[in-house]
Amino acid sequence: MRDILTIPFGYEDSLIISSDNSGAIGMKQGDLVHVPYETLAYYSLRVAAMECIAAGGEPISVVLQNFCGDEHWEELVRGIRKGLHELELAQIPITGSTESNFQLNQSAIGLFIVGKQHIRGTNEVYEYNENWKLAVIGVPLVGNEVIEQEQHVVPLSIFRRLSRLNHGIIWPVGSKGILYELNQMFDQVRFTKEQVITELDIVKSSGPATCFIMAYAGDMEEKMKEIAGEYFHAMKIARR
Repeated sequence: MRDILTIPFGYEDSLIISSDNSGAIGMKQGDLVHVPYETLAYYSLRVAAMECIAAGGEPISVVLQNFCGDEHWEELVRGIRKGLHELELAQIPITGSTESNFQLNQSAIGLFIVGKQHIRGTNEVYEYNENWKLAVIGVPLVGNEVIEQEQHVVPLSIFRRLSRLNHGIIWPVGSKGILYELNQMFDQVRFTKEQVITELDIVKSSGPATCFIMAYAGDMEEKMKEIAGEYFHAMKIARR
């Protein structure tokens, strides 16, 4: 099951609502991870946008809930704009609200994306096909690793290009890790840690969706490797 809400309207259209939140990450003294607010907003936008696009939605607006302080609004918006630019969505509007009555001891934001799906029916779960190939694009990273190992975070531009390929499934990986998301993708099948063969840690948090899973037909592999480059990591399922 994807982390989105689908709201049908009209004959063939749906709204796709996705979201992300971050707490104790920012520039306040009480924060556990210290990063600029532009970086915080960029990665929050990244998570919500990837979820929306992977579900077949085209983002049409961003809603920001800011608990970091009114003075940080513009910096947060710059981070959102950076992510939208990488996704070729630079013109979509941003709105939101700031908690300005009280100062929190730690930074926090919430971010929603509203997307539009023109043809209803994109699956939220799939039937597993043993003939499909699997890969992870990017590396699972969390906390300070996201900043310290930024070179392993798959760029949004690559995600966008791969999301446009036909006959493939794209699935962002979040804080519960690769194995958890793999089991969310497919209906009526459950994989164990021992079955999944890859060089990556499949139970580690992927934080702000620093990687994603692709399921695809074998004849797509060369094209995928061409687009993903060094971010491509093969994954296989051992038969029981």
